[in-house]
Amino acid sequence: MLELIKYIVGQFAEEKDKVDYQVEESEDEITVTVFLADSDMGKVIGKQGKIAKALRTLVRAATPKDSKKYNVEIKEREA
Repeated sequence: MLELIKYIVGQFAEEKDKVDYQVEESEDEITVTVFLADSDMGKVIGKQGKIAKALRTLVRAATPKDSKKYNVEIKEREA
């Protein structure tokens, strides 16, 4: 699933070398946090959050029913 997220984010982010991913796993869910450069935030989130919402929808649709739930968070990379 992380590969799918990396692929989609990579299509929109211009500074791909500044993109980091953090995966945290709990009993019933996996949270993937995407850290982006400030200049890429708008490109990956999209107008009114449409790209981010579509990314979350794709991840939810690609997740098998019997596996853990995936959450995708998008945050600005700290300097």
